[in-house]
Amino acid sequence: MSKSEPRKTKAKGLDRAFAILDHLCQVGRPQRPIDIAEGMGAPKSTVYDLVALLVSTNVLEKVDKQGRVFLGPKLNFWSTNYNRHFDLSGIAQPILESITEETRETSQLCTLDGDKYYVAMMNEGNRPFRISANVGERTPIPWTASGRLLLSHLSDEQILDLIPEDDFDLPDGSRLDPKDFIDSIRSASEAAFFDFDSVADTFTHCFAAPVIGADGICKHTLCIIAPKDDAIENYQTYRKVLVDAAAKLSRRLANDSSVAAE
Repeated sequence: MSKSEPRKTKAKGLDRAFAILDHLCQVGRPQRPIDIAEGMGAPKSTVYDLVALLVSTNVLEKVDKQGRVFLGPKLNFWSTNYNRHFDLSGIAQPILESITEETRETSQLCTLDGDKYYVAMMNEGNRPFRISANVGERTPIPWTASGRLLLSHLSDEQILDLIPEDDFDLPDGSRLDPKDFIDSIRSASEAAFFDFDSVADTFTHCFAAPVIGADGICKHTLCIIAPKDDAIENYQTYRKVLVDAAAKLSRRLANDSSVAAE
């Protein structure tokens, strides 16, 4: 056995442990180890061993006599310390509230998790008919306005390698041509903005503007989700409010990141 093989084994075990946590986040409910293994398509013995290890370190916790497990208190401890080091929600929430105050529309902070998009934070609109989304729900990237900006730093090949083939199938049954998707990414990158009629429903329009990190890469997006008629009527106003807010958040995050690093 070469010296590199034990390292590879440890890396695979670590990857599998993170995959278990990711799986539980996605299903959103406690599961037995056997259900986790079947849901992941992973070896049962490996999953049982890793679940036992994660329970022993409080990363997971047992929730009932059937042996179901879910995310444990250690994750809350880590989250608390992360927020003490870098409080994204504390920085972003006032900006989301400001967007909604100026437009009356639902505002969101969005990002990526691997090959999927999700809404990290949301501030609901100030109108009788409210538009909302499930915070934390993973969505195919091609279905989103934000995805065009969040992938803008990747090459065409990297984009096609990242996106699962099935994710180009849209909710209405049509299929998005991968080349058209990449073209829209390049246009969005050049404009530092993207908007389109939502593919997830028939009555909303999505606006997205990039939140740029210190490395010049789009780390998050700010979004406005509005009824189509209001989006048309207030297009320039909504766009300006969102772009200005995204630039402000980019500056705030850059400043706070530099302070945290010192």
